Amino acid sequence: MAARKKVVDPIVDLESQIAKLKSELEKARTKQVADAKKAVAVAVKAVAADKKKLTTLTGKATTAKKAAAAKKTAANVTKASKAAADANAQKKVVAASLTAVKQAQAALKSIAEANKTASTIAKASAKAEAEMKKAAAKAARIAAQKQKVADKKAAVKAKAKAKADAVKAKAAARKAAAAAKAKAKAAAAKAKAAEKKAAAKAKAKAKAAAAKAKAAEKKAAAKAKAKAKAAAAKAKAAEKKAAAKAKAKAKAAAVKAKAAAKKAAAKAKVRKAPARKTAAAAKPAAKTTTKKAAVKKPVAKKAAAKPKAAKAAPKKAAPKKAAAAKKTSAKKASVKKAPAKAKAAAPKKAPAPKPAATPEVAATAPAAPLSPSLFGEE
Repeated sequence: MAARKKVVDPIVDLESQIAKLKSELEKARTKQVADAKKAVAVAVKAVAADKKKLTTLTGKATTAKKAAAAKKTAANVTKASKAAADANAQKKVVAASLTAVKQAQAALKSIAEANKTASTIAKASAKAEAEMKKAAAKAARIAAQKQKVADKKAAVKAKAKAKADAVKAKAAARKAAAAAKAKAKAAAAKAKAAEKKAAAKAKAKAKAAAAKAKAAEKKAAAKAKAKAKAAAAKAKAAEKKAAAKAKAKAKAAAVKAKAAAKKAAAKAKVRKAPARKTAAAAKPAAKTTTKKAAVKKPVAKKAAAKPKAAKAAPKKAAPKKAAAAKKTSAKKASVKKAPAKAKAAAPKKAPAPKPAATPEVAATAPAAPLSPSLFGEE
């Protein structure tokens, strides 16, 4: 921020400038006097040098004149005339130097007289100025007193005006405050109405969103219910299909076992003729087979009763069915090989077979036990 320019009284400024000029004038006068004295000294010095040179040249001219008088040769005469001319020229220089000294002294005297006059004038001026200042101070004192009275009057007037202005400003401020309050109240009411409107709008929006969500939820629930119902129907159909398949498989196995039993009975009739040794050897095998058949009969009954239990979890039993099917096929093969082994080997007692855990085992088991009469014993 630029500094504020100081306001200076023009009279004070002029007085300051005059004092400064006076000081410079005094310095210039002192310097002028010094320079004039210096010029006089230089001129005096130059006169002395010129006089000294004149003395030398005069001596030389006298010597040359004497030499030319003693021996009148052209060289001596020329030398004498030249020396005399130089001496005359130097006399003129000395005269000019003396004139310069006189001029310098006259100038110094004139400067001194001018300075004396100026000093006298300055003293008179200072005296007059002092008297003028005294008179001006007196007039200023009187004017200041008058101004003081005027200032008091003006202050009283300004105070009254300020008081009136304050009252006016206070009334205006009250009016403005009332207007601002009314405006703020109106704005608050407007904001409150807008807020209520926004809240109602938000509430309606939320209600619509909730209704939409509820409808979507109901739709999803109905869809899930329909899907579950379809899945249950599908599972029931699969269960029925599996039960029918197991029943058909059990029936086929029973037919197959019956055919095998008939075939074995036919073979036994053909082999009835051989020796007693063969019959005696076959007897333990027949007993073993009878025992196996007796063991498998309750297993078949158990398997026939299990399709109802299998309906509850048809999907979970699939891996177990595959494992049980493998076991059943292995056991079936061992049952078929048992009579042949009994004929070839010694009469060893075969271990009792383990009961099966799935409906497929029951389906592969023979429908009825083999009769001992098939092997020639009743």
